[in-house]
Amino acid sequence: MKPAHRRVSVMPILLALAALTTAGAAPAAAPAKGVLQIKGAWIRWLPADLPAAAYAVIVNHGDANARLIGADSPDYGMLMLHRSLLAQGSSSMEAVSGLEIPAQGEAALAPGGYHLMLTEPQHAIKPGDTVKITLHFADGIALQADFPVRPANASGP
Repeated sequence: MKPAHRRVSVMPILLALAALTTAGAAPAAAPAKGVLQIKGAWIRWLPADLPAAAYAVIVNHGDANARLIGADSPDYGMLMLHRSLLAQGSSSMEAVSGLEIPAQGEAALAPGGYHLMLTEPQHAIKPGDTVKITLHFADGIALQADFPVRPANASGP
């Protein structure tokens, strides 16, 4: 006996797969590459291999929040996200795990607040130099920017 052949329509299968794919992607909303922008980047240099600090404004043009979780640079061995605190007349710093950048908003790495602490310079760095820093975000986006190095008495870019 010859087996019976059945004709199967692939359209319902394709529609079901498309629905599953779309449904699975929806909860993972995150800023798309290109919606994050770095403005006003600069580094406050300190002499004698003291840690430097990097500052910038991160703008989120997207419809989903973004979260800065780290940074790296070929010019420094270690970059850490810190926050400066002032409590009872005493200032201190603490390491933080991330910085939220609201959808359609911005967050600042600025003196007296959040900043990147730069340690272990890989070569001599001085005012007038430019350091490449890559910012890493929780959704996997990596954004590179040039950070001009300013003297210790600088207050902005």
